Amino acid sequence: MKKFLLGLLGSTAIALSAFAALEVGDTAPIFEAKASLAGEPFDFSLRDALDDGPVVVYFYPSAYTQGCNIQAREFAKNMDEFTAAGANVIGVSLDSIERLNDFSADPDYCAGKLAVASDATGAISKSYGITVYEGSEGDKDTRGAEIGHGYAERTTFIVTPNGKIAETIGGISPMENVLKSLEAVKRLQ
Repeated sequence: MKKFLLGLLGSTAIALSAFAALEVGDTAPIFEAKASLAGEPFDFSLRDALDDGPVVVYFYPSAYTQGCNIQAREFAKNMDEFTAAGANVIGVSLDSIERLNDFSADPDYCAGKLAVASDATGAISKSYGITVYEGSEGDKDTRGAEIGHGYAERTTFIVTPNGKIAETIGGISPMENVLKSLEAVKRLQ
């Protein structure tokens, strides 16, 4: 019974935290962050990216963790379709830029196609209403390396060129999150 109640409380907390995120019609906070693409660091600016069209801003817990690996691989596999729909994609996590350099170049995940940005302080995540959870000492990733930071909840925002949230996607599987994001940017065409 205790396990059931703890599971129910945890599910409720996750569901309630999704409601705190920005909603359709809200103005997306403009941010700049150190990012990586194909292992090369660069300065990402949401303002500049919006000049080229809609931007998919997806927050994820951590590079090299099970669900995040799936989500990054799916975004990378579908990057040509996002580009054809006129959209840029940027992943955001509390990972360090060094960790993201590895992840962005990893042929099994970002595959040099998906840009990922470091939000090491959690400030960007919090500005979007994303819940940031404390990490536990000794948490390890799928490579066996210590993670060493907190986690942002998995939530994706489709931001229109005028800086408004067109859609907020959360509470679904990593693979489904990518597919819903692609459907959303195609609707904006």
